[in-house]
Amino acid sequence: MQVKTPEQSKTILTDMVLPGETNPLNNLFGGELLARMDRAASIAARRHSRRIVVTASVNHVAFTKAVPLGSVVTVEAKVSRAFKTSMEVFIDVWIEDRESGERTKANEAIYTFVAVDDTGRPVAVPQVAPESSIEKERFAAALRRKQLSLLLAGKIKPNDATELKALFE
Repeated sequence: MQVKTPEQSKTILTDMVLPGETNPLNNLFGGELLARMDRAASIAARRHSRRIVVTASVNHVAFTKAVPLGSVVTVEAKVSRAFKTSMEVFIDVWIEDRESGERTKANEAIYTFVAVDDTGRPVAVPQVAPESSIEKERFAAALRRKQLSLLLAGKIKPNDATELKALFE
């Protein structure tokens, strides 16, 4: 199976925030943003694996900045790391100033997808070869996040969480 770069899975969705998508403060509903992030991330995971993918978990979401009515919102997703059948997808959300065109990072999220066959059984996915410094940082952190998740779920023992242990030694 051919190793792929995060850039090969890069997915960019750009859209405008409309009145029916906002809360009483005229900001984009969080759930609407989650749906947009899920769509972009699933396309990135599918591009990486070339398989049907299903959302396994939403590992992290940071609603750092409100997204006002009328904003142009860009959701960028890339596979940051692949494991046996799962892929971590890192998502950055940008808003564009209507007058200046300046982009500001508003939110980020990390989703996990699993590649499956036509019967829904997990299948192997290509590994990831990060290139840029941020891709390398996200790649390394993905293993720590996975180990923490497995540890909290009781699926591995503390001694087996080697990447987490290394943080404290």
